[in-house]
Amino acid sequence: MKQAASGDPGSWAELMKRYRSRLRRMVSFRLDPRLQGRVDPSDVVQDVCLEAWQHLGSYAKQPDTPFFLWLRAVAGHTLGDLHRHHLGARMRDARREVSLYQGSLPGATSAALAAQLLGHLTHPSEAAVRTERKVQLQTALNTMDAIDREVLALRHFEQLTVSEAAVVLGIKEKAAGMRYVRALRRLKEILTSLDGWAEP
Repeated sequence: MKQAASGDPGSWAELMKRYRSRLRRMVSFRLDPRLQGRVDPSDVVQDVCLEAWQHLGSYAKQPDTPFFLWLRAVAGHTLGDLHRHHLGARMRDARREVSLYQGSLPGATSAALAAQLLGHLTHPSEAAVRTERKVQLQTALNTMDAIDREVLALRHFEQLTVSEAAVVLGIKEKAAGMRYVRALRRLKEILTSLDGWAEP
């Protein structure tokens, strides 16, 4: 870290190797669905790396936040700018759907969560099943507390550790772990109460 902050590009490249895949996972998940196919998450990550490199000196002087969470925040600002540039006024339309906890990052919607939960049902015969399940999942997710949906997103899809999720949410680590377990239990309860739901 010190070598990279002093301006050594080789050290910075080595440092970013550790975090690139995690950043890409986060960017892919938070990228607005309307931009999929138009914006490559890998290009966004590259922009994030350049932006972070330019401000690394400032971070190194006061590293109050874990490094990856700082990178994640840089990615959040980059995604926010990207969404405003491409979607403009249409950003408001996306907010009609109940979205996740609103922090410095673009909120992942219940549609994004539902798509991730479903995995990859790609055969033509599975298309109708996928569509029906996605609607059911979105319905279930929209009845949950926003922070519970965000805990699912952070832990299950961004794969943040419990301590990292706690920092992002501004709660204690034990509370973050408990909320994740509770959110999983609550989602299962809601889904089993829906007519026609069959667990994959």
